[in-house]
Order: sequence, then structure tokens, then C-alpha cells
Amino acid sequence: MPGKLTSDMKRVVLEQRLAFVATVCPDGTPNLSPKGTIAVWDDDHLVFADIRSPGTIRNLKKNPVVELNVVDPFRRTGYRFKGIGEVIVDGARFEELMRFYRGRWVDTARSKAEPVIRAFVLVRVEKVLPLTSPAYDDPSSDERSIRRYWISYFADLNEK
Repeated sequence: MPGKLTSDMKRVVLEQRLAFVATVCPDGTPNLSPKGTIAVWDDDHLVFADIRSPGTIRNLKKNPVVELNVVDPFRRTGYRFKGIGEVIVDGARFEELMRFYRGRWVDTARSKAEPVIRAFVLVRVEKVLPLTSPAYDDPSSDERSIRRYWISYFADLNEK
């Protein structure tokens, strides 16, 4: 699937607000880090803020290849976004991204007005692959039943 972001891809990113970002360490091993600041920048780019991501940023500066996974935990579907990450630490683009992010904070402390952002990572999406749970392989399973199961599961887990 080409890198152009469809309306469904944008919906999943907007609704979920959490991505798992994979980069490559200097020794070739993977680094996986959750990012609660994922957003759609435009039809070709995703973006996230560096609030506490020193390893991710260090890796991207040496090797800009990146994969972001965004999954709806109730539907058990989502997308794998593969691309090239550009680390932005200052300048006009940094200020533009900062304006974009103001008022969007969902995964940061509520007691302060704004988290300290060290950089933004603008990811040019080059390839998108769907993520679908094997639960859909069962002919008796459909999205409604899968959603119902996982909503119940997380509700019960929350009560413990």
C-alpha cells in the first residue's frame, strides 16, 4: 500500500493517540517506544513530540528509518506506517509544529501548562500495511463481537 494516508488511517491515529515507534539502534538491535503524542500532519506525514525520547531521537539521527504501529485495542485492527523520520529541534518548522501541538496534550501531566518538548519527529510515510488480529480468521467472529469482547475485558480489568 502506498504512503498516502487515507481517511481511515487518519481516523485511527486521531482516535488512538498512541503509537509504538520502532527505530534501529547503532548495534542493529530494535528499539521500541510508545509515543502518546502521535498525530497526522498532512496526507503524507505523521508527527510526534520528543518529550522523553532520547533513545528514539539518537537512533533517528543515525538512521532515519522508522515504523509506527497504531492499533485500536477494541477492534484489534490498525496500521503499520513505515517511513523516514526527520528530527526537528528548532527554527520555523519547530515553531509551526509547536503551535499545532498546543492544546493537544493528552498523555502528559495535567498540573503544568505544557510539557517540555525537545524536538519533533516528522515522519514521511512511504509504506502502509494493515494490522488485523487473527481473531478475524474465525468465520464466526466479526468486528462487533470482537469489540464487545475486548470492551468487556478492559472493563473487568479496570474493576480489579
